Amino acid sequence: MSRISSSKVIPTQDRLILALDVESVAKAKKIVKEIGSTIHFYKLGLQLFMAGGYFELIEWLRKRNKKVFVDLKFFDVPQTVKSAVAQLKDKGAQFVSVHGNDAILSAAVEKKNGLKVLAVTVLTSLDQKDLDDLGFKCNIRELVLSRAKRALKLGCDGVISSGIEAPKLRDKLGNNFLIVTPGIRPVKNMDDQKRTVDLKTAFRNGADYVVIGRPILADKNRKKKAEEFQKEISSIFQPNK
Repeated sequence: MSRISSSKVIPTQDRLILALDVESVAKAKKIVKEIGSTIHFYKLGLQLFMAGGYFELIEWLRKRNKKVFVDLKFFDVPQTVKSAVAQLKDKGAQFVSVHGNDAILSAAVEKKNGLKVLAVTVLTSLDQKDLDDLGFKCNIRELVLSRAKRALKLGCDGVISSGIEAPKLRDKLGNNFLIVTPGIRPVKNMDDQKRTVDLKTAFRNGADYVVIGRPILADKNRKKKAEEFQKEISSIFQPNK
């Protein structure tokens, strides 16, 4: 059963978010220039944040009409998270990721100021054994559903979820929220991402956006690889194009 929905107004080319998981702002800019107009949306995570120049990079991207996902997975006492999200006001980002319990998510929502708050459900680098080690004595799919349900009730705009759990989220919670799916791998995976799906499966399972990093960043021709992914996405959402 396909859960692909074109009801949301999302430009097809924006559905691919490139994770700029690199060691410097200079390298990030080099990659953005190299890829050019093929990708419109970029995720900036902790590695770039620690490199320095994070907000300057956001401004640089916005001047080039790029969209930005601030993926810092805010997780702290609620007041600190509220203050951190408030700092993003007028920075020009579209998405921000937040981890944590109800109080943390509520604090983030209170200060989102036009940002879309995405609640982290269960990291795609974790499997059932990892959850057991962390003391979560429950099924991953049930945990993802529970966290998503609570996040949406609190006012979050969507969730970050593996493509494996996306079908259950759509079936139980409907289509009026965003699902952003990382852990996209075109072939059998051998790195630290454990709950992975390929691009087509992610969208068929209900994702609105996919986040792709290493499959593009590690390619010898990043622009060509990005174009291949975009062509595949276009065939899913605009099959008659």
